[in-house]
Amino acid sequence: MNTNGNTYTVVYTSLVCVLVAAVLAVASQALKPRQAANEKAETISQILVAAGYGEMEGWRKAGNAAVLQCFRDNVEGEPQVYTPSQLKAQNYNIKHGKQLSLPVYRFKNGVTVLAVYGAGLWGPVWGYIALEPDMATIAGAYFDHESETPGLGGKIKDDPSFRDSFKGKVIGGDNTVEFDAISGATMTSRGLKTAIDTWMKAYREN
Repeated sequence: MNTNGNTYTVVYTSLVCVLVAAVLAVASQALKPRQAANEKAETISQILVAAGYGEMEGWRKAGNAAVLQCFRDNVEGEPQVYTPSQLKAQNYNIKHGKQLSLPVYRFKNGVTVLAVYGAGLWGPVWGYIALEPDMATIAGAYFDHESETPGLGGKIKDDPSFRDSFKGKVIGGDNTVEFDAISGATMTSRGLKTAIDTWMKAYREN
């Protein structure tokens, strides 16, 4: 075959593409269990922080095994851990009146952690709200996002003072929570509030 011809170039390029695709597919399958484990540990870390057990930086340094052990030692029962993609599915069910399976995490320190999920400015926002035994007063919270603007909407995750501002607030009889919007991030704040109010109502009714 003429190595300088177009046919050789096309065949060679095609073979390289097939080989690279195969390698990437094998690598993806091989790494999938580890990725799933990391996502579960990240989710549990967020739940623990909301419940008052440590901070994210500390849990990331401690590693997945420590996160899982703390969760097992302090949560009541063996509740299913809902990842963001699973929360997304339940959010769809809430909006369309379908059967719900909402995560509830009761901890030995007396708080109960509930999840929320919704839409921010650029993508999904979600989080966890810890309630005191009266199931109305907020004991703690943790929020995350997929693609909110750093320094603006991203503050729902990155600014500890924003999360701390939820402590002591009370969920009203209309299942709503009032909080100060982040300056310059009105749409993200509005999306988070809608997520919280929608999910708190769903929990109350189920």
